[in-house]
Amino acid sequence: MTEVLPTDHGSGPGDGLGADAGEIAAWVASLPGLPPDDGDRYGIRRLTAAWALEARRGSVHTAVGYGRDLSTYLRWCQQERLDPLTARPTDVGQYRVWRELGYAGRPAKPATVARALAAVSSWYTYLVVNTDGAVVRNPVAGTKRPKAPRKSPTAGLTLDEVDLLLAQADAEVAARAEAATTQPTPYYRTRHLAALRDRALLRMLADLGIRINEALARNISDLSHNAAHRTLRIVVKGGDVQERALPRHTLDALRDYLSARAAATGIDPGKLTGPIFATTGMSGEGRLAEANVFTLIRRLANAAGIPSAARLSAHSLRHAFATDSRAVGVPLEDVQDAMHHADPRTTRRYDRDRHSLDRDPAYVLAALRASQRPGQHRIRPQGGEPAYVLAALRASQRSGPTPADEAGGQRRTGPSPASYRDGHE
Repeated sequence: MTEVLPTDHGSGPGDGLGADAGEIAAWVASLPGLPPDDGDRYGIRRLTAAWALEARRGSVHTAVGYGRDLSTYLRWCQQERLDPLTARPTDVGQYRVWRELGYAGRPAKPATVARALAAVSSWYTYLVVNTDGAVVRNPVAGTKRPKAPRKSPTAGLTLDEVDLLLAQADAEVAARAEAATTQPTPYYRTRHLAALRDRALLRMLADLGIRINEALARNISDLSHNAAHRTLRIVVKGGDVQERALPRHTLDALRDYLSARAAATGIDPGKLTGPIFATTGMSGEGRLAEANVFTLIRRLANAAGIPSAARLSAHSLRHAFATDSRAVGVPLEDVQDAMHHADPRTTRRYDRDRHSLDRDPAYVLAALRASQRPGQHRIRPQGGEPAYVLAALRASQRSGPTPADEAGGQRRTGPSPASYRDGHE
């Protein structure tokens, strides 16, 4: 039977519930190894559909991942001739090893395996509490899970690199505007509209630090006003609604894009509807896909000469929002609130990245070697004494770049609190 996976259409939790229910029902019907649907409200397949629907209402992105992971687990059970409803911790342990070795041809990262086990565990827990003895235990509970990394594995960007990326988006807008002026054909006008949209999206991701699926799920009706601020309402993980202020930098790009989009469709900008970030068809009814943004970021980063271009993703901008906010002095709790992290330890994962490379001992050792002069003894730090490190750094300045220079140049100082509100009206 052809498997039908729940897909992420970019809609927010709760949007199009009827369509979601039908899609989930088709997906559940395709799952292998489960008893057939006998019409019982508390049958395994119906409970699986209810589990998936609840997950989708909390986070579409998470629900899609969970659905994919459960499908993979059930296919493995079928391959092993194992009834998933009677599986034991030893069976899940073997599944973990299978995932770690890489069923797709390459080893899976610990975070990937941990997420896969979390999905299966969530499913079992739901069945245990909703069936009358049909499922009596959650076998994942007795299985050792991979430890999540203390630092974010996402490739980061410095504040200067984010500026380079955004400047490249500006340059693309200018180049395509000129092309659309000299050759006013539908093709060139559409390319200019796409560049305006892409610039607005990248500024939103960089300035607000929101998740890519949260940005793409937003509709024009989510733009609002609050206490003299222009704001954006976002449905975040867990289904909560968060309202974020739009700084002038983002707001100007949005206005340019939406005005051009309204003009392209021949309607008043105030009557524009649909997704904020739409496909570039003249109808503007489609929602931009996440895969397109992935390609966009790497293309612009490569054109901007950013060394890590081949490793970047939309999450790199969220990562940069956290690390750069902390670098310029924004309190940890404010960054946590903006990123909607329930646990400050999640925010700290990003914060650790801010210094992990700058403080690499390799830089200190290089500075110590550079400090050696003919006829002098090499300065050696003992017990981490800061005076020795500082002396080594000062000596290295006479013969080469400092560790901070090698790590990426001088840090920026933070803006004044008032400048955080440069988008208010």
